[in-house]
Amino acid sequence: MFTKILIANRGEIACRIIKTARAMGVSTVAVYSDADRHALHVKMADEAIHIGPSPSNESYLVIQKIIQAALQTGAEAIHPGYGFLSENAEFCRQCAANNLIFIGPPIEAILAMGSKSAAKTIMADAGVPLVPGYHGDDQNYEVIKQAANQMGYPVLLKAAAGGGGKGMRAVFSEAEFDEALGAAKREAINSFNDDIMLVEKYLLKPRHVEIQVFCDSHKNAVYLFERDCSVQRRHQKIIEEAPAPGMTDTLRKKMGETAIKAAKAINYEGAGTVEFLLDAQGEFFFMEMNTRLQVEHPVTEMISGQDLVEWQLQVAAGKTLPCTQAQLNISGHAFEARVYAEDPDHDFLPATGILKCLQAPSETTHVRVDTGVIQGDEVSIYYDPLIAKLVVWDTDRDRALQRLTEALSNYRIGGLTTNIGFLYNLATSKAFQRGDLNTGYIEEHEQEIFRRRDIDIDYAAPLAAAAINKQQRQQAIVAAKHSVDPNSPWHLYNNWGLPQRNLSIQIQHAVVEQTPDSNTSLDDLMVIPTGSGFDLFTPRGFFHCAEVKADLGTDYREADGGNLSAPMNGTLVALLVDLGTEVKKGDSLLVMEAMKMEHTIMAPSDGSVTEFYFKAGDLVDGGSQLLAFMRSNP
Repeated sequence: MFTKILIANRGEIACRIIKTARAMGVSTVAVYSDADRHALHVKMADEAIHIGPSPSNESYLVIQKIIQAALQTGAEAIHPGYGFLSENAEFCRQCAANNLIFIGPPIEAILAMGSKSAAKTIMADAGVPLVPGYHGDDQNYEVIKQAANQMGYPVLLKAAAGGGGKGMRAVFSEAEFDEALGAAKREAINSFNDDIMLVEKYLLKPRHVEIQVFCDSHKNAVYLFERDCSVQRRHQKIIEEAPAPGMTDTLRKKMGETAIKAAKAINYEGAGTVEFLLDAQGEFFFMEMNTRLQVEHPVTEMISGQDLVEWQLQVAAGKTLPCTQAQLNISGHAFEARVYAEDPDHDFLPATGILKCLQAPSETTHVRVDTGVIQGDEVSIYYDPLIAKLVVWDTDRDRALQRLTEALSNYRIGGLTTNIGFLYNLATSKAFQRGDLNTGYIEEHEQEIFRRRDIDIDYAAPLAAAAINKQQRQQAIVAAKHSVDPNSPWHLYNNWGLPQRNLSIQIQHAVVEQTPDSNTSLDDLMVIPTGSGFDLFTPRGFFHCAEVKADLGTDYREADGGNLSAPMNGTLVALLVDLGTEVKKGDSLLVMEAMKMEHTIMAPSDGSVTEFYFKAGDLVDGGSQLLAFMRSNP
């Protein structure tokens, strides 16, 4: 076994690797950028090496800096974590050239899975099922239609040069095919001047189910069961669980053995994940293979009782797998919820700021919190805004889900916007509780998850009014205790109660009028004060509420005189229009980037930009005015 390893990563995954290495008696070396000088992973490691400025392309992504840090400290191996250089074949090659062991798969495996087209060719040759499709050069109408008929409906027609949904049509029967193909080709010509078409089997409400595989250098391979990762936003996972709801032993075995077949086809070693689309009929199709440890690996650890990072170190050191397939068993059910600094109500825009309050649920045998930050740390613009991975386990899915909702309602984060309320609403939504999942889940259940329905507002209004009334009563009692005037109105309120008055309350994005009812009970929910009001965690979901004061003023969107502000801290990437050029409402004006995500600022109406206040490359604080905009005369 190694005596010292370097971790070429940051944040929660670096901290998680350090914990296992320490338990194994292996020393660790952390690397850090300017922004991470005081980060938790730096404090936890035995040694730490500075590798450059805050932007990842000047620090964590610079191969030679990582290699030099390993050589300088005498590390024998490098663990890449996930992201950054974890699937970079050149990094793997440089490790080998410098006699450093890369804790991951061989170079050839990374290269094989790095190209989606090459990966599918390899998988097809290995007998791994792919989504049926026609990608041929022969664009004869009859050839395309015959391909669609053979694979069976529904099918998806796609422009080969397409993007943004242009030149794409779902076809549900042969009778619809002619009209759909004609429309798709016309749209493709208009959009891309190219009407070459592809046709693929259209999967209705597929699930994203992935198999954790592990291989060693002695030709041993196992699968550690499956994870359901169907619930996603912007094609990124939010809540993962293991095992997958409704999974049968037969289907699990079939998918697991297929995943091993895929791994063996590229002579794989180490931890890997084979991702499949699973349809309602139980058919599954290869999507891709991730040649690294996954973000969601803790749910597999919770149900299997295995430490996958320990497995990685043992395999990289040349040892055999710790278990055979027959020795692996599933125990209970686990969920992982990714707690992000982001605003779900505004297209999940990343948020930045200081974690002024950070109180995670207590860790027990049922609750695990993987994090890389502590109270007082800053969530910066430079990296992914993940705050923590909240992982829960119990003997079955219903009990584990109850653990998840309870833990979310006990998570306290102050100083910036997070997705905790969104996660709570998602976990308490009826279809999720039933395990009725698919990759379009959030869009399909948007009204319920965001609590925008009238039925939800009607439910929350009396609770919010009762919470406000209770707070005001408590304030009156405190004021009465400190008042020396026996005729003070506070004494009257304390004795007779506050007068019942109609309250104007903002609940989510609705404003309602509600009179407090003394019969409304707050026993079954939690009321958490925030800087902008208070949060209600109820048996029927999360609601952010605030009493609306009469002097709140005009809505900022109408009062800004046409100027547009930065929705987040970030870097201005590009200015897209010239000063004075007439634009239409919705036209793109500039692009900002923060934490690997781009956000486009669009024209609020017809008009023109009269001044830009920043140039490309500038760092911009959230809320800063970006430009002056003149509306066109109606």
